[in-house]
Amino acid sequence: MTRTTLHEGWLLRANGGPAPDVLAGRDIPAQVPGSTHLDLMAAGLIPDPYLDSNEASLTWMHRVDWQYTTAFQASAPGVDERVELVFDGIDTIATIALNGVVLGRTANMHRGYRFDVRDCLREGHNELTVTLAAALTYAETAESQLGRRQRAYPHPYNAIRKMACSFGWDWGPDLQTAGIWKPVRLERWHTARLAQVRPLVTVDADGTGHVDVHLDVERAADRDYTAVVTVAGREERAAVTGDAAHVTVLVPDARLWWPVGYGEQPLYELTVTLLADAEAVDTDRRRIGFRTVTVDTEPDGTGTPFTFVVNGTRVFAKGANWIPDDHLLTRVTPARLARRIDQAVGANMNMLRIWGGGIYETDDFYAACDERGVLVWQDFPFACAFYAEEEPLWSEVEAEARENITRLVARPSLVLWNGNNENLPAYTDWEGWRESLDGRSWGLGYYTELLPALVAALDPTRPYAPGSPYSPGDLPPNDARYGTRHEWDVWNMLDYTHYRDHLPRFCAEFGFQGPPTWSTLTRWIRDQPLTPTSPAFLLHQKAGDGNGKLDRGLAPHLPVPDDFEQWHWATQLNQARAVAFGVEHFRSWWPYTAGALVWQLNDCWPVTSWAAVDSDERPKPLYYALKHAFAPRLLTVQPRHGRPTLVAVNDHDRQWTGTVSAARQTLTGDILATVEMPLDVAPRSVALLDLSDGLLTPVDPRSEVLTVAAGGIRVHHQFAEDRDLAYDPTPFTAEVTPVTGGYRVDVRATSYVRDLALLADKVAPDAVVDDMLVSLLTGETHTFTVRTAASLADPSALRHPRVLRSANAAARAEERPDKD
Repeated sequence: MTRTTLHEGWLLRANGGPAPDVLAGRDIPAQVPGSTHLDLMAAGLIPDPYLDSNEASLTWMHRVDWQYTTAFQASAPGVDERVELVFDGIDTIATIALNGVVLGRTANMHRGYRFDVRDCLREGHNELTVTLAAALTYAETAESQLGRRQRAYPHPYNAIRKMACSFGWDWGPDLQTAGIWKPVRLERWHTARLAQVRPLVTVDADGTGHVDVHLDVERAADRDYTAVVTVAGREERAAVTGDAAHVTVLVPDARLWWPVGYGEQPLYELTVTLLADAEAVDTDRRRIGFRTVTVDTEPDGTGTPFTFVVNGTRVFAKGANWIPDDHLLTRVTPARLARRIDQAVGANMNMLRIWGGGIYETDDFYAACDERGVLVWQDFPFACAFYAEEEPLWSEVEAEARENITRLVARPSLVLWNGNNENLPAYTDWEGWRESLDGRSWGLGYYTELLPALVAALDPTRPYAPGSPYSPGDLPPNDARYGTRHEWDVWNMLDYTHYRDHLPRFCAEFGFQGPPTWSTLTRWIRDQPLTPTSPAFLLHQKAGDGNGKLDRGLAPHLPVPDDFEQWHWATQLNQARAVAFGVEHFRSWWPYTAGALVWQLNDCWPVTSWAAVDSDERPKPLYYALKHAFAPRLLTVQPRHGRPTLVAVNDHDRQWTGTVSAARQTLTGDILATVEMPLDVAPRSVALLDLSDGLLTPVDPRSEVLTVAAGGIRVHHQFAEDRDLAYDPTPFTAEVTPVTGGYRVDVRATSYVRDLALLADKVAPDAVVDDMLVSLLTGETHTFTVRTAASLADPSALRHPRVLRSANAAARAEERPDKD
């Protein structure tokens, strides 16, 4: 088997539609893998669509057809040689021709294509053409034929098998990408090739690793074929009967793969070799991990749980939802994915949910999760819409699902296949949606018939869920007592304290918006003046009434500033507070509640959104709030039986013992009441500790705070909202000292300071601080470490009041003598 990539020498030209005159008859150098937007940007023919209001100026690209061409040298096929042209992914509606011969057409971004080119490959010069039709035009035509079905956004993204958010979302741009977005190559072979390798990896009750390799062979010659499988130094082989073989390898005492925080992640090399008359003709290599996974959905006295069980251990899922990390997908490198997964682990997450409006992620994503122990929940690509079950969609869905289930079947990190995102409640709960169908199909057959059947046949090693949210039987899909829940009333209409109104069994989506970091915001949005209602800022706020919800969510807790820079900080802080509030509530109810997946970890472009990490890879204050709220050990004050109660959460294999020290004191440091009590929390469990009336009964709620600490972990409990507290607006002093690789900022509290944050990127765009949202009592100190390659002319800028910020300043901004 020889494989030759065909990534060089490509040219792109507009092939029809409303392209500007500058593109007429013009060939533009193109990158493959790549996209039309990136090629036109590289040629200086369009501006960056992420900058200012450029997205709106590029809508003409929605209707343009494109043509990619390249030429390559090749030898003509031998008499007994097979030659195939392989595309791993095309975005999306394409006609492929080699030397003027049409090989086939594509209509699905989520799958690959293989074409036999023996009859048209020439000796020497060959010309390959990929003509792309406008996805929007195709989707509109398909919808007119299949019948209109409801969706959450204007374009008919549900009539085409393409990344749904390519057509715009409430956090993403409407660019409708096109291109050859994955590798393309020529494959040449004699005798036979491994057409499919599907390893099913399990662990027997006695600890023996069990690898069942199912493989399909495509023959070009009638030979005696043998499949050889090796793993962990053990080898097994079997004769290929017809076009298939099944080989089982047992690995005694296999080292188990565990989620991060539960153990190590050993990976084993698996090699599958195809022999023809004892000669190796094709080989497949990959890494596998031994583990078991189930989801406990056994009904109990309250409803139905949804608890992941890995290697027999029940796991609280701490994590976030994942969207494509760049709207222009081919810019997402393995290194960038590794950085993002590292950020998730750094925030104490153990799960990422790949959301159904995006893509099946690249192998690099799953490899990074395999290596780091991050559990992956994989949605099939259906989101917030009804989908026709008629042809040609049904066959396309089946083909993409078969391909991707097989591709990902051996990934130890992958722990759930999920049928869709929010399409079940769309049918039962969203006003007017069911009635609009008038009897037409809407996708239920995919979620309850096709997809579970494919998972059962191709990947019986891991569970399947019909959708998210989902409740069994005829129950409302978003019923908190059953299965998975999405909690969006808080963002859309309620104060974040209403997270406590529900006790979900597993919260798979919840979140609150905030703007990106200051450096990201000002790099991409250059309105003058920059305000929440300036044109480019509004174009980068995709949520309906997003700014109104930000202000209404802020007002009960902090004043809504008129100054934009103050508003930026206040809304970022409120986002962090809101989501951490929800996380702590959900974690406090373990094991009844078994998961909290925040919406969302990442952004795909610079935008005001729910993300913890913005599109320039900078962590927002929310990121640090999640790092604290998802910490292995957590103290949180929660209502129980009508009064505030201390909840100690121990997500650790070791017992948590020690002494709890609690104190009620004034903001200026006077101790009013103290209590000590023993702490003893079993591994992977939660304990409730009563707080005395003396701790919970302030004399002046505006001027007092309760702190509770144990084992270096502390929680601060206020008796009033920040806007009502008698904060000192300048409650600390700070000194900056250069150190190797950056700066040290030493802070001393002169009064109680809440949620101290060093917004280092405002001083140096590459600057990253080690922690944020730190609260200090009077007289306490804290050291921030800032990593940056910059040599600051004025290091004291790191303690400027608009860089070193706190909730005190946000609550009492009008009282600051240094207000600017």
